[in-house]
Amino acid sequence: MINPVQTTDVLLMADLPLGHYYMAARQYLTEPTANMGFNHSNATASCNTARTTTSCPVQSSRTFSFLCMDMKAGKNFYESQIRSLANEDYPINVPLDITTRMYITVSMNVLCRNNTSCSPDVGNMLATSMNNISWNNLQVDVLEAYYRNLSGFYTTDFSDWPKTTYDFTAENYDENAVITDQGTKVKVLNYNESVEIVFQGTSVMGGSVNHPMHLHGHSFYVAGIGYGNFNNETDPISYNPIDPPKSEHVWIPKKQLARHQILCEQSCECIRI
Repeated sequence: MINPVQTTDVLLMADLPLGHYYMAARQYLTEPTANMGFNHSNATASCNTARTTTSCPVQSSRTFSFLCMDMKAGKNFYESQIRSLANEDYPINVPLDITTRMYITVSMNVLCRNNTSCSPDVGNMLATSMNNISWNNLQVDVLEAYYRNLSGFYTTDFSDWPKTTYDFTAENYDENAVITDQGTKVKVLNYNESVEIVFQGTSVMGGSVNHPMHLHGHSFYVAGIGYGNFNNETDPISYNPIDPPKSEHVWIPKKQLARHQILCEQSCECIRI
């Protein structure tokens, strides 16, 4: 499983006598396959070991068995196997004393063109948001404004929690949830803080295609993954504080689909940095 913007190092045990290895790959989708206008063909390739002297056939006579493109269980099983080494040679240090907790919704939205009368259906711009704030990109970089003490370019009031709460993963939601505000808001953290962030996917506007989230210049431990609305009492019980994978990004898929049955769920991810 390779997500957008991700690379994966794979170790191959080359112990077969012929020295030719076929690989096959296919897409994993979090949206209905019938709605996706792209070639759904599988990809295949061959890998030859250095000592191979015989020529490699152009095509393999083997047949490959794949999981369905939207098989959530297969994706979850694969990701659950990824762990940090967490040994004496490769120790890890997962922060347990959390100083700041953030719960951030990730949504598709629209920006209203008319500030006095706004309808989700007419004359608006498609946007994305975090905690219902769509980023307003200015000509002056935020870090430049910060280090040069330039005022008026950003505000420090990005919320630790969504501005409004509702059933984030329900199929039906108030149309006001579609409208987002625009701003250049940041969260200022003290040096050496231990931060826990939960990214919550929503069903607003059907949810977006799975999208990676990352923190510029930082790596973090992915302590847990789940579906539905995050429960701050029961979900932390399933966190992995022993050997969680360390990553530079985490992906938040849209509502999941299973064969013959629509699962009205969204994903939430918890990361610790």
